[in-house]
Amino acid sequence: MPAHGSASGSAATLVARPPAGRGGVEAGSCPTPHALSELLPAMFHEDDFALRLVAALDDVLAPALVALDCLWCYLDPRLAPEDFLAWLAGWVGMGTERGWSVERQRALVRQAVELYRWQGTAHGLSAHVALCTGVEVEIIDPGGVAWSETPLGSLPGTAGGAIVVRVTASGMSDSDLGELETIVAAAKPAHVSHRVEIA
Repeated sequence: MPAHGSASGSAATLVARPPAGRGGVEAGSCPTPHALSELLPAMFHEDDFALRLVAALDDVLAPALVALDCLWCYLDPRLAPEDFLAWLAGWVGMGTERGWSVERQRALVRQAVELYRWQGTAHGLSAHVALCTGVEVEIIDPGGVAWSETPLGSLPGTAGGAIVVRVTASGMSDSDLGELETIVAAAKPAHVSHRVEIA
């Protein structure tokens, strides 16, 4: 029994037409960079049937060969096709929202290494929120360090000290505020409590 839906539903999904864009390639519209006829032994170069047979295979293989020839473009967030950006973001552990602009998604993936370098700091949280939301961000971090001379004793210090994430944005909707809360919760250290303020 299939894990999701009925057998007929699964079959319909497998045979569905690809969405408009790169998924649909018309036969013969993508010239091959490596024609199979060039690899045939010389005795087949005069054989019309053999040439037509490998020409049909060229039409099938050409999109894959072209994609492999420019694979490096798929791995560069500045050049990757739009429908590949979410997958590329997943590779670097950065979640992108469906409603985000392509430019914002590209910027987030491109800055992933720098964001991870500053992760857990006020600067990193500020940069992450600013990059994801496009608004001005101020982080108020109470900070502080405590230590104890007693090994295995109770933890020093007092509870509290939530960081404040203050954003400058007018007309922010409830959905925008919910998205902001999600972004802050994902970017801040897990053990630190926070509060979001709209200036």
